[in-house]
Amino acid sequence: MNSYKRQIAMLLLATLAVVSVFATYLFSSYQARKDLRQSGERQLQMIALDLEAVLERHETLPYTLSYLPQVAQVLADPANQAGVHALNLDLQAIQQQAKIAAIYLMDAQGNTIAASNWDQPQSYIGQNFSFRPYFQDVMQRRSGAGHFYAIGNTTNIPGYFISQPVFASPGQRGSSEPVGVLAVKISLHEFEKAWRSSEDPIALSDRHGVVFLSNREVWQYRSLRPLDAEVQRDIQATLQYSGKTIHAISALSKKEQNGYGEYLTRPIGRLGWQLMLFPDEAKVNMAGLESAAVALLLLLVLATIAAAWDQRQQRLQERVAAQKAMQQAAAELEQRIAQRTRDLTQANADWEAQFCKLQQAEQVLRSTQNEMVQTGKLAMLGQMAAGITHELNQPLTAIRAFADNAEVYLQRGKLDQVSANLHHISSASERMGIIIAQLKGFARKSSDQLRAVDVIQSVHAAIALLQSDLHRLGIQLELQLTQALRVLGGNIRLEQVIVNLLRNAMDAVEQQPSLWIEIRVSQQGEQVVIQISDSGAGLPDAVIAHLFEPFFTTKPSGQGLGLGLAISSSIVQAMNGTLQAENRIAGGACFTVRLPLLNVPTAQA
Repeated sequence: MNSYKRQIAMLLLATLAVVSVFATYLFSSYQARKDLRQSGERQLQMIALDLEAVLERHETLPYTLSYLPQVAQVLADPANQAGVHALNLDLQAIQQQAKIAAIYLMDAQGNTIAASNWDQPQSYIGQNFSFRPYFQDVMQRRSGAGHFYAIGNTTNIPGYFISQPVFASPGQRGSSEPVGVLAVKISLHEFEKAWRSSEDPIALSDRHGVVFLSNREVWQYRSLRPLDAEVQRDIQATLQYSGKTIHAISALSKKEQNGYGEYLTRPIGRLGWQLMLFPDEAKVNMAGLESAAVALLLLLVLATIAAAWDQRQQRLQERVAAQKAMQQAAAELEQRIAQRTRDLTQANADWEAQFCKLQQAEQVLRSTQNEMVQTGKLAMLGQMAAGITHELNQPLTAIRAFADNAEVYLQRGKLDQVSANLHHISSASERMGIIIAQLKGFARKSSDQLRAVDVIQSVHAAIALLQSDLHRLGIQLELQLTQALRVLGGNIRLEQVIVNLLRNAMDAVEQQPSLWIEIRVSQQGEQVVIQISDSGAGLPDAVIAHLFEPFFTTKPSGQGLGLGLAISSSIVQAMNGTLQAENRIAGGACFTVRLPLLNVPTAQA
């Protein structure tokens, strides 16, 4: 029987070991993949910034050159060889200084009449580029730049083309037909050379998904997916890739496809390009296998130790079984254990009974605490009654006056004035409804259910309840509020805490020469801090020691029950926070509420 149990235990341990090794492999692979993607994103971002900087650096060059007087002069008189030669020299000097591939000028029919490579065997002069989209776009729009990437029709060298229309005079730009087009060609070959140092494949594709720049030469001028016939015809018509038929990368051999798979991507430029990085999945599998091997080695060591310990335990049991004299002692020990078990069972039953009583007492205490909180709110409502009555009296008086006027206007047949008075009556009624809704929300019993509470919103709600008293007493209220912060609790109870602290501050400054209260809400680490400071006389040390005790108050008889701060402290503690009081160095008191910050996750792209 013992042998059977041992076999079952060994089987379970072996299964657990296999599961542990496999879980280690999965977790390590996941972490490695996450790290690899983060590293790839950073690398892709740096490459994208460099590439966009090169593309944008020369964006205004053709626009600036189109304003040169000699450009319009050459277009007006292309037979003037001296003028054409001078412009060729100027374009060549600018091209060498700007370190770009070429600058060239075409007439309205697309014929090149001047170029920076005028003295090269593969000069653009005499070539017609009217079929290129960068020529057709600017001629049709009459303004704005044209952009295109293609393999050079003359040089067979790929490049990025930027073009601008040229007009007979600067004042005719956009209002008349262009007389020519000025274009610059930018080579991206340096990026391709720089990417070759990367172990991971990097590729840049156009809006059709055709890869035209990559550190994998065999991928160039192949598409990420098979292209339909219409796209193929469009590419052929513009000779974008020198008439090449574009095939998908998936048509390559397995060896040539090495590294092609899931990729990270970023949009680039104005032509719908996509910059792609293909992370090496082999690194992910290697990291998982290495971690699994370490876990397996550790389990083997633990298994060896466990086997040695188990063998030693067997030898000890055999030695004990051989000692017959210990049988009687074992029987007595069993009797004692049984007695002890009965004693523990009885003690456990007694403890459960005590625990039930404690639970009942806790329920009574919680119910009493909730009633104290409600009593405190009702007492606060009584203190605010005069101010709220004043707030309601104003719109009520306005309603009566507007109603009397409306009756007079109605008798006189002045319906426009009657409509205006009714609108004023509606606005005043809406104001009364808002005031009454605030009172009803504050007076109702709050739910024990915890939810996310907007601290700034609760501060404004508390201020709204005391606004009339603040105006009546002429108290200056300063607010130092930060961005929206949330805590876990109840909004009604948090408003009650703020109302209690504000009411105490108002009582403290009422007889002072300076009537000033400040509410500051800030974030300190993982806590939300609410500070309510006043310009009162401050708190004596003897008062601070008993400030949060129930029924302790420094107010005259009949002006308070001494429950406000005790209830506030209880509410804050129930929200896992603290309430403290201290005197300010500049004078007056400061009450500080600290509550745990509720971190609300946001959607991520």
